[in-house]
Amino acid sequence: MARDTSPKCKQCRREGMKLFLQGERCLAEKCAVERRSYPPGEHGRGRIKQSEYLLQLREKQKARRYYGLLETQFRTYYEKASRAGGVTGDNLLRALETRLDNVVYRLGFAASRAQARQLVRHGHFLVNGRRVNIPSYGVRPDDIVTLKSGSSAEPLIRDATDLTAAVAPWLQADHDGLTGKVLKWPERAEIDTPVQEQLIVELYSK
Repeated sequence: MARDTSPKCKQCRREGMKLFLQGERCLAEKCAVERRSYPPGEHGRGRIKQSEYLLQLREKQKARRYYGLLETQFRTYYEKASRAGGVTGDNLLRALETRLDNVVYRLGFAASRAQARQLVRHGHFLVNGRRVNIPSYGVRPDDIVTLKSGSSAEPLIRDATDLTAAVAPWLQADHDGLTGKVLKWPERAEIDTPVQEQLIVELYSK
């Protein structure tokens, strides 16, 4: 499974904001963004000449890192979103939000998307009663996500639920029974991803 193995804290510092890639550590005082709010590298504190292309690129990189995707994977999502009807930016975020690993994270069953991806990959979750170990699996309205009976990851998942302040409004979670349901397709107003998707569309439209 291809994945980005670069330091998570450096990714957040590069984008200038918390992307919550490390779960509980991002909420602690150890968070690198809190201690060093400038980009990594020897030129991190230097002046950077802003341009339209740079703003578009940074938004794309931010979204890609936020969901933990490689460039080819992200581009594939964009191409599918552009072919679908409606607003391309909304389609893109909706497809990213309904990935199984993101849904597991949004339900509060994992402390980070990376942890959610690993849990899904190791087959700890069922979708409508069937074992699914593909993190990119797209869930649909009325799908039921449950923890596999007897899963060794249950203590870890229950610890993650303790960190969860709220569940996305398009999802329904039962933290006691460790089950979740997709109520509907997420609307843009219900997606709190900190990106301006229109800049991503402009970048890929060139």
